[in-house]
Amino acid sequence: MKLSVKEKVAYGLGAVGKDMVYMLSASYVLYYFQDLLGVNAVAMGTILLVARIFDAFNDPIMGIIVAKTKTRFGKFRPWLLIGTLLNAVVLYLMFACPPDLSGSGLVAYAAIFYILWGTTYTIMDIPYWSMIPAFTEGGKEREGLTTLARSAAGVGSALVTIFTMKVVYMISDNEITGFKWVALGISVIFVAFILITCLFVKEKSTVNMESASIKDMFKALVRNDQAMTVVIAIVLINCSVYLTSNLVIYFFKYDFGGTAWYNGFTLFNMFGGGIQILAMMILYPLLRRFASNVKIFYICLASAIFGYAALLGIAFTQMNNVFIFFIPGFFIFAANGVLQVLITVFLANTVEYGELKNGRRDESVIFSMQTFVVKLASGISAFIASIALSVFALAEGTEVSEADKAVDFSLGVSASSRIGLRMTMTILPIVGLIVAVIFFRKKFILTEEKVNEISKELKEKNK
Repeated sequence: MKLSVKEKVAYGLGAVGKDMVYMLSASYVLYYFQDLLGVNAVAMGTILLVARIFDAFNDPIMGIIVAKTKTRFGKFRPWLLIGTLLNAVVLYLMFACPPDLSGSGLVAYAAIFYILWGTTYTIMDIPYWSMIPAFTEGGKEREGLTTLARSAAGVGSALVTIFTMKVVYMISDNEITGFKWVALGISVIFVAFILITCLFVKEKSTVNMESASIKDMFKALVRNDQAMTVVIAIVLINCSVYLTSNLVIYFFKYDFGGTAWYNGFTLFNMFGGGIQILAMMILYPLLRRFASNVKIFYICLASAIFGYAALLGIAFTQMNNVFIFFIPGFFIFAANGVLQVLITVFLANTVEYGELKNGRRDESVIFSMQTFVVKLASGISAFIASIALSVFALAEGTEVSEADKAVDFSLGVSASSRIGLRMTMTILPIVGLIVAVIFFRKKFILTEEKVNEISKELKEKNK
């Protein structure tokens, strides 16, 4: 029986809700605890790094638990609902830190609730994506639903990226208060959307859920040098991009400045999110008509490097208008959108390469690696960003009255701190991307001709 429109919409809404939650935490937890509450930047970066690495290792464990679950409601929906309720509560509490906490107590609060957030998110996220085979018939239906859910997740992420700071200031001039109510609102939306998913999407068949262990992942990497090459490239590229995304809010608040810096921040994110989605949907298919995937990969890395260099140059001008940042933003966001597509394509190609080389097809293991390395890159970039914030002391500098700071936060920051911030969020990503180009060019051999050759060899071998 084909999926109904109601089932597709219900599943898509779940993706919107869960990625709204994810993006709020990924984009603003460092800013909330370090900049607004005063947690030491290095301590906060260490918490984020350790928690994300723990979370990445926690995924296979949750996969095993879900695979062994048997209830009259199925194996997926109970954990999906339990994880959602727990995660929504933890998200709100994480952004509703008691005002009297300080020092070690504040650090402990941040560590406990961020680790709890990651753990409860995993409880919900693993069954959400793993349940697709249980209520689809495979083939185009399954592929179409996966595409729909990924697109819906992108919408959820974009909504939070674009509108969070605007809504925070609409609620209150006090950002701490604003974040508390934004977190509550997103938590309620999250629970409501996942509840709709659980009510209208039911398992139609029993599926054997494969869950790769960390040991399996590293074995697959050791045996497959091309998968290792792609994974290292993912880490380098994502560390570069995530480093900038962690610091851009500080750039708008303490460097670009102004009485309503969050308006510029909102406009920049809105433009970037739109360009990234259009790049995936339109630019990549257009480029694909004229160039191979490997050539497009190098074009995108060159585009991103150029964008970062342009951003650094523009940052040393008067910066009177936010629209000037759309120029470097176009090259960076468009490149990132296409790169996300290419990385998935390259990973898929390494599966057949590994099958020919090692006599085994590690498809599920290799694709589960993508989640692992994305989380690892997220933790590394947050740690580097926190060190930069500590070194450059963005909240300190020239002596300015509190009244003036209330009007324009950038007035309280020294010139050296601003320069350090600009160089960290541009030069380090450029270095990371250049290393990615050199490493990938030296190690990657899976051109389209090579992939076609491997496919032919496998067909002959399987005969």
